[in-house]
Amino acid sequence: MADESRPKTDGGPSAAPGSTAAAGGKKKEKKQRTDVVVPPKKPKLSKAERRALQEAQRAAKAAGGGQKPGRKGDRGEAQTSSGDGSRKTPRKPEENKIEGGTKMKDSADASIGDKEVSLFSHLPKPKDADTHLVPSPANNNSIHPAIQTLGHLYQTHAIIGGNARCRAMLQAFALLLQTYTPPETSRDFRHDLDHSLLKPAFQYWTTQCRPHSVSMGNAFSFLKLAVANLSRDLAWDAARDHLLESIEAYVTERIEFAGKAISRHAGSKIAPSGDVVLVYGKSEVINRLLLDAALVDKKIFRVIVVDSRPMLEGRDTLEILSRAGIPCTYVLLNALSYLMRDVTKVFLGGAALMSNGSVLSRIGTACVALLANSNRIPLLVACETYKICSRVQLESITSNELGDAEEVACTDCARTASSNRWREPVGEGKDGDILSDWKDQPNLKLLNLMYDLTPPDYVTGIVTEVGILPPSSVAVLLREMSPENSAK
Repeated sequence: MADESRPKTDGGPSAAPGSTAAAGGKKKEKKQRTDVVVPPKKPKLSKAERRALQEAQRAAKAAGGGQKPGRKGDRGEAQTSSGDGSRKTPRKPEENKIEGGTKMKDSADASIGDKEVSLFSHLPKPKDADTHLVPSPANNNSIHPAIQTLGHLYQTHAIIGGNARCRAMLQAFALLLQTYTPPETSRDFRHDLDHSLLKPAFQYWTTQCRPHSVSMGNAFSFLKLAVANLSRDLAWDAARDHLLESIEAYVTERIEFAGKAISRHAGSKIAPSGDVVLVYGKSEVINRLLLDAALVDKKIFRVIVVDSRPMLEGRDTLEILSRAGIPCTYVLLNALSYLMRDVTKVFLGGAALMSNGSVLSRIGTACVALLANSNRIPLLVACETYKICSRVQLESITSNELGDAEEVACTDCARTASSNRWREPVGEGKDGDILSDWKDQPNLKLLNLMYDLTPPDYVTGIVTEVGILPPSSVAVLLREMSPENSAK
């Protein structure tokens, strides 16, 4: 009975009045605190309002140079707040001064960013050939002089074409193997050969001179596999002879014999007389099959050589074919649509074959293939199997190579020699020539792409040393030629 008469203190209906007042007093004291600022409750936004707010935040971030407003260290509109809530004045960006007190941006930094085409800004920039001349061995003791010389030839486009670049690389490696001796402290000459001789040379060509081609990459993988398959107990002299024989066999079988087989397969598609064959640029295997058809098989046909700036490789093709007595017509790419009415067959070379059947080749090849397809003219792509790449590529933007923009600005395309070294433009410095000072034109950008991608739908057949195949069979051929399947 004593417990029932005791007043409850839990704030229920039977709680004592004094306890209720005490609890209410405590709550009232918490509401009267002035040192805590309670932010107002954010209103609930609709989906459209949230999207508009996000767009405004992105625009403000882009206007602030990619940094969030109010972030410390921002060079533009950054603001810092102190403990009492006051804000400091924003810092102004640093500007370079010139004589007379005038402030301006750094012209060098502005020219680098302003003259880049944003769609291709991720591609490696071309190296300046004038600043990377062949250095002496004293400047870089780890790189053989032959590697530096070949890199300079790559960089200046004195050696162009997938076969020529791959052949020159393997010949340079053969020279290195003849002069190389593993150190006495070496435990495994295969490791030293791979990391001290082959990789540094290949990385020097790729990073300092020019990105490697698919043919060079596949040949380098072959050489690395040949080194890894050597027996560890094998003497160095015997191992070197084995590697030199492997390099020679690779060049002979995969390049020379493959070119002869392609010439035989593709030459059978040329009629004994009356054909008009169209070729584009310069291709070693295309020139071989045309010469064999005219000189060996005694076929009578005419060749239309299509060319384009800035490389103008078709001039070399025109010289080779005309000296052999083959009737030729030389035109630029912009006149191709008119001459397509006379063409009966189109032969093109390829720098690489993607696994989905796409053809990576010199810039402008896709235009030729498109016109041939629209005019219902059969198009054959001659390419060796060692140029097949396991990568799938759908466009020419993700992976490509940038050339020197100055070659596009050079309106005088005549060459002083076959090394593709250009003379200065004849009209440089003249009034009205917008390309002579293109770097000073704020609204002008120049783009020099080296390759483009031809979709497999525009290709009638791909001529390899194993025969004429449809583009859909490239993946099957790649699987059959893989080292894993060949070892079984």
